[in-house]
Amino acid sequence: MDTGDHSERFDYKTFLEQAPNRPGVYDMRNEQGETLYIGKAKNLKNRLSSYFRPTGLTTKTMALVSKIHSINLTITRSETEALILEQNLIKDRRPKYNILLKDDKSYPYIYLSTEDEFPSVVYQRGKPKSKKGQFFGPYPSGWAVRDSLNLMQKVFKLRQCDNNYFRNRTRPCLQYQINRCKAPCVNLVSKEEYEQDVADTRQFLEGKSQQLIRTLIKRMETESERLNFEQAADIRDQINHLRQVQEAQSADKGAANADVVGVSEQSGSVCFDVLFVRGGRVLGHKSYFPDFKLEADRNDYLADFLGQFYIKLSDSRDYPAEIIIPIEYQESAVLAEAITEVSGKKVAIKHRVRGERSEWLELANKNADMSLESQLASKTHSLQRTEQLTSLLSLSETISRMECFDISHTFGEETVASCVVFGSAGPLKSEYRRFNVKGVTAGDDYGAMRFALHKRYKNLKENPENTPGVIIVDGGKGQLGIAEEVMNELSLQHIPLLGVAKGVSRKPGLETLIYQGAELHSKGNEAALLLIQQIRDEAHRFAITGHRQRRQKVRQKSTLESIPGVGAKRRSALLKFFGGRHGVIEAPVEELAKVEGISRKLAEQIYEHLHSN
Repeated sequence: MDTGDHSERFDYKTFLEQAPNRPGVYDMRNEQGETLYIGKAKNLKNRLSSYFRPTGLTTKTMALVSKIHSINLTITRSETEALILEQNLIKDRRPKYNILLKDDKSYPYIYLSTEDEFPSVVYQRGKPKSKKGQFFGPYPSGWAVRDSLNLMQKVFKLRQCDNNYFRNRTRPCLQYQINRCKAPCVNLVSKEEYEQDVADTRQFLEGKSQQLIRTLIKRMETESERLNFEQAADIRDQINHLRQVQEAQSADKGAANADVVGVSEQSGSVCFDVLFVRGGRVLGHKSYFPDFKLEADRNDYLADFLGQFYIKLSDSRDYPAEIIIPIEYQESAVLAEAITEVSGKKVAIKHRVRGERSEWLELANKNADMSLESQLASKTHSLQRTEQLTSLLSLSETISRMECFDISHTFGEETVASCVVFGSAGPLKSEYRRFNVKGVTAGDDYGAMRFALHKRYKNLKENPENTPGVIIVDGGKGQLGIAEEVMNELSLQHIPLLGVAKGVSRKPGLETLIYQGAELHSKGNEAALLLIQQIRDEAHRFAITGHRQRRQKVRQKSTLESIPGVGAKRRSALLKFFGGRHGVIEAPVEELAKVEGISRKLAEQIYEHLHSN
């Protein structure tokens, strides 16, 4: 229900009189109807009253309240239902004042293709539903996965090649030569022996290293008694490798599956560090730096983070048996119930822990402290550079926002303009933008710059909070002149413009800075110059990446997507069979006809189309 007052000023007193004493979700909106903040409450009336009390509000909360024009309420049956609805709405609407964690669908896993006759064990990003088999993880980084795979190649010698490569082998590959694979592709290992290696691998990945070592010891003794000394020596090497891993992994205790959450708070910034423990082994950690728009205490910060991490991102979350948190969380029972509802898996949430769990929690807190200190040091370094640039440009206030433009094309083909955004603490990548330049003569860099600047700033007056402190243009006086014309047309001439032109030698670090019609002398301002180079290089990288993607898309479309009778499914089959576009182009008719769904007649049409252009 909408209980907002649509007059010029929000009548919060009338609103609070109507607010119910029931659990639910509130949606605060501005005058344009845009969602500012979404929250949940056990008692809506009490929670919302706290926003309108006469004293005790933080500056950020007061800024939010000043923009409220209406509040929509959704009553729920329970606090658990309110938590789930809150996170779903945040995911859908992405409000300005809520923290917004990115979806971690790219978490790396180890994938065991159990349905293959000779299963492979490989690196896998995410958990695609199309793949049948077992996933182990998540691992905090690709390095952690590759390190584990490297060990398994030495110990268990399972194949790590893809199925196409595996099916087309006629002789063993290099992995067999260096004793890291048993070459099942050419039948150099029996199916029974390979199945035993798969079972051992699974046991290792499930964290049952101690049981596995005991099994291997018995197997080694049996082979020795049979006088199979070579096989016994191989098993001995396996045992030694596994024992080395156990010695290096001091946290290998029990078979716990847990996420351990550490927290650090300094200078108004907060870091959460999640330590991933699977099968009793610490796989690594990952640090998160949520941008809390509203000031609160540590308990509220923890509540917001856990809600997003385990409910909003539930599609990609691999839930452990327990979640260990650093402080007492009053709503832990509600969160645990919500996790059970969205995942179908019972998860325990604990904060009073002993033994190895206490050691894990201490490690997670130390990681959080270290990560936050590192980020704050980086922010301080960036701030010093920004202050020096402010001084170099003789501006009265420290620059809080810098935007830089660059143009990329290949002989005028598929021109792309980039705009990168930096704050005083570094890049703001979520605010980067690319513009596909249209209606401009091919190769006209001035026209492309005009197009991009006009597109970027034509509505700036409606969103003045995004006004940059300086606009950096990658180019000389000509490009800068175009920027000045556009800013004058849009009545934005008060925004400083800085041109970065290649110097006489055209070498990096020797650029010419043009500001207010004159060249700037950067001697003594090396830190500011380094910042300008960093921003300019980032704009250049972002533009080139966008241009290459656009050019590749167009070129692929011109060759494959325009073939009559070849839709997305057949096109995908062609690319997979031949390993890419060039393989399709070079393939003879006979090979094209071998692809599933491609008849001889269609193969001839494809060949003719590809070789007539």
